[in-house]
Amino acid sequence: MSGITYVQGDATAPHGKGVKLIAHVCNDLGGWGKGFVVAISRRWPEPEAAFRRWHRERAGNDFGLGAVQSVQVSPYVWVANMVGQRGMRTGSKGVPVRYEAIDTALGALGDKAVELGASVHMPRIGCGLAGGKWSRVEPLIADRLAARGIPVTVYDYDG
Repeated sequence: MSGITYVQGDATAPHGKGVKLIAHVCNDLGGWGKGFVVAISRRWPEPEAAFRRWHRERAGNDFGLGAVQSVQVSPYVWVANMVGQRGMRTGSKGVPVRYEAIDTALGALGDKAVELGASVHMPRIGCGLAGGKWSRVEPLIADRLAARGIPVTVYDYDG
């Protein structure tokens, strides 16, 4: 798909110059401890601490499906915690991924990327523990980010 670059590597070590936004999908239960978030926490403590605080104080903020929290972790790197899955387990209501929430979050992420003049870097969001299909997520990224001229790199971890 045009506008999206695919590379082998670690999305927590994004390629290129300038400001970078690392995007990933979180659940709406405030859980953090499996999947890509483990790699984020190994590199920076701030995104996990901010996410847990955001969830804990959710009565007074925008935490919920489709919301995005951007956390600066270095002068040129931000992590975007995007709430795009309902719960954490596959059950009677299917897999946790919520494509509508990812779509909404990507729209907000695009606004933040434009504001920062940033490129966006991510694993195949929503397709690991959330149980989503890349064939459903990729067009959302193309529409919400690449179509706006925002450079997007998707990382397939090879470690």
